[in-house]
Amino acid sequence: MRLLQACHSTIRSLRQLSPSSGTFSASTPLPFRAAIRPAFIKRTMATAMAKRLEGKTILVTGASSGIGRSTAKEFARTSPKDLKIIVTARRIESLQELAKEIKEEVGEGVKVLPVQLDVSNPEDIKKFVPSLPEEFKEIDVLVNNAGLVKGVAKAPEIEAEDINIMFATNVTGLINMTQAILPIFKKRADGGRGDIINIGSIAGREAYPGGSIYCATKAAIRSFTDALRKELIATRIRIIEIDPGQVETEFSVVRFYGDKAKADAVYAGCEPLTPDDIAEVVVFAAGRRENVVIADTLIFPSHQVSQTRIQTSTA
Repeated sequence: MRLLQACHSTIRSLRQLSPSSGTFSASTPLPFRAAIRPAFIKRTMATAMAKRLEGKTILVTGASSGIGRSTAKEFARTSPKDLKIIVTARRIESLQELAKEIKEEVGEGVKVLPVQLDVSNPEDIKKFVPSLPEEFKEIDVLVNNAGLVKGVAKAPEIEAEDINIMFATNVTGLINMTQAILPIFKKRADGGRGDIINIGSIAGREAYPGGSIYCATKAAIRSFTDALRKELIATRIRIIEIDPGQVETEFSVVRFYGDKAKADAVYAGCEPLTPDDIAEVVVFAAGRRENVVIADTLIFPSHQVSQTRIQTSTA
């Protein structure tokens, strides 16, 4: 009997919702209002962003894991009715699995195109746009996420191979991808339209021992991004940089050449950011009104205040 009374009370409260605004009448019980209102607010905010993203084509590099993978998923969740996403990386099997996961979660409204691409190879990038299916060629948002770090060596003991792969991926690869996509943006009205979102790092702002080459690559990205924004000031092309602090991804595993124990030790005693945390900021920036540019963002977990100042539970 009590269960029936509770159901009846819930139905009566739902009937008191304003059909046009999702608000409540004065007679709606306060506890019910408090429980339901956040869902309506969240839905309204998501709808505004979803509408701005609807019909767009998103390109995410380095999407096989970490921030790139989370970013592709977050775009799909935010605008699930009409979106195209191109995901690129060297590991095509991981991209295919990502496409499958997105389809299972959001359905047929999001079309995902996995493309094997090594951004450190200029020839791969030259072939990239011409090889795309016609329906995916009108790219609206480029997320330059692909990047890596190798080793903790200090000069003069840094391996030439590590130097070359970091610059080829983090700097030259990002610049080449930008130059491949910019012509698509610039042929649009008002001098051009589109978003370029570069994933930088706190390392590009503050160098640290044992990371000189990686820091140099991220500083280069920062300079390139700033200059590009100024070069495109007369257009509607938005240039955005997002600099994460400590994030737990495959980043440290790659840095330590696959040594998982060493990678895990980096995050011992603290709670780093997750790839999802950064992905939400990426999608938020892309989902703003066209005249709003989230030009520069630095994101820390609560225990971090600089590249080298991190509070741990053992500190």
